[in-house]
Amino acid sequence: MDAVRAVAEPRRREILRLVWDAELSAGEIAERFDVTFGAVSQHLKVLRDSGLVTLRQDGRKRFYRADREALGPLADYLQSMWAAKLDTLAGLAEAAAAAERSRQDEGQGS
Repeated sequence: MDAVRAVAEPRRREILRLVWDAELSAGEIAERFDVTFGAVSQHLKVLRDSGLVTLRQDGRKRFYRADREALGPLADYLQSMWAAKLDTLAGLAEAAAAAERSRQDEGQGS
């Protein structure tokens, strides 16, 4: 599977985000999802087969990390997408906080 098709799946993008800056074990990655360990393992296999993550084995544990070089131009795209999502989330949080302050101010004025 090519890299673009591999990252088209949202869970695989989330896995890449998790292992972007830090190496995580398969178990640590699986803990972050509401699907079976087997399902996460299949996503990791696709990412590994596509060359998008590196695998380091230490005894029985497998550790994964994003291979930014292998991602090529996709790396910049993914980073900008994650940044945009964070900006959107920050904006929503700020709007919710402002709305809450407004409700509190109205309640004190009564």
